[in-house]
Amino acid sequence: MEPWFDAAGALAQGAGWITGARVAASVLDAAVAAAAHRDRDGFALVDIEMGAGQVTRVVPAGLAQHDEPAVALSGRQVWPGFVEIHTHFDKGHIWPRAPNPDGSLPAASATVAADRAAHWHEADIAARFDFGLRCAWAHGTSAIRTNIDSYVLAEARRGWAVFEHARSAWAGRIALQGVTMARVDQYDGADAAELVALAARSGGCLGGILRTAAFADPEPIERIDAALDAMFGAAAADGLDIDLHIDECGDPEAQGLRAVARAVLRNRFGGRVNCGHCCALSLQSADMLDRTIALAGEAGLSVTSLPMANLYLQDRAPGRTPRWRGIAPVHELAAGGVRVCASSDNCRDPFFMFGDHDMLETWREFVRIAHLDGAPGEWAAAVTRRPADVMGLGSLGRIEPGATADLVAFRARTVSELLARPQSDRVVLRRGRVVHAKLPDHAELDGLFEEV
Repeated sequence: MEPWFDAAGALAQGAGWITGARVAASVLDAAVAAAAHRDRDGFALVDIEMGAGQVTRVVPAGLAQHDEPAVALSGRQVWPGFVEIHTHFDKGHIWPRAPNPDGSLPAASATVAADRAAHWHEADIAARFDFGLRCAWAHGTSAIRTNIDSYVLAEARRGWAVFEHARSAWAGRIALQGVTMARVDQYDGADAAELVALAARSGGCLGGILRTAAFADPEPIERIDAALDAMFGAAAADGLDIDLHIDECGDPEAQGLRAVARAVLRNRFGGRVNCGHCCALSLQSADMLDRTIALAGEAGLSVTSLPMANLYLQDRAPGRTPRWRGIAPVHELAAGGVRVCASSDNCRDPFFMFGDHDMLETWREFVRIAHLDGAPGEWAAAVTRRPADVMGLGSLGRIEPGATADLVAFRARTVSELLARPQSDRVVLRRGRVVHAKLPDHAELDGLFEEV
């Protein structure tokens, strides 16, 4: 146990108090957040009671009377367990055998396709999948939504079989949701019924990439609309949500987000729709961006920014310094009433050669890249409460009565302190109990590669 987090006798059987915790107001009950003292980062000082694996009380610091021993944090930060809404665990950690030759998005797609065809048997996917989950567990993640490559049905069956096994094995520790990573036109073809069945039997989502080879540029909008209508109809019939890759490019004329918003309204779709990437919006004219955001807000879309992967891939050319950051205009989206989340996307594969499934790293880079330091407490919800709500996991991503007592405690007090260091001495609690999980050694995966 880290010496600054003295839980001896204080959290017996996952029950007890943590006092003097500094918690982002955006993950607290509104009444508690309003009553507690807040710092300039938007974090409030509170005392937290836990019992039976849940948060039972949260009160402004010093107001509760209790005789039980407590972990006194003296203003150190406590976060709810992180919620990762956009990942690709089936691709993860193949970089040693499948590096991106030029760092570009087309090269990443081609390299993954070749590796998938050559190596993705169930044992290979399962080893990498489990490695990633153990990393996420050690870092304090409570829920993950991962895409599963589903372009070819035979490959999709293997990927989903691994996912379903992992979902069962990790039940009660990390909540897992799967997304069919397909071409949108597949939902209007022979593959549609099985793609829907693969997602439905594990409570997953329909998804994939809106712009595909089937929709050559320029493509009649009617054809794109027909494919989206088929997808939304299939999702509605099975009560599934939708999660799409949208406008992952540097084309200021890209209108994928608008097409999805129109499809939601046209089909009167009642499920949740999340749109990842949306990079191209940052290059739109102010008028076009305003109209796009207004339509997205009307349709109730959520947008997930993937700051690290998009910074890595967008505006890349050999020997040329990138000119833009490659991420969605998150300030404008939030101001327009669109719920904004953040996630890591890829980890150590051709789409992003770095990463460790650490959502604090994702949030750190999100804050830095998008200039979110003006209101960091509000943006803490982008990797906790908001994605939990989009995923339908209302007991996670927050610190309030009735929420699961998955917490991450940091020695840092302010956001400046939090983001200054890797926070390798964080303390992770699961259902109120401190866990002592170690990060797996990368050498465990050596057997999957001819050389490292």
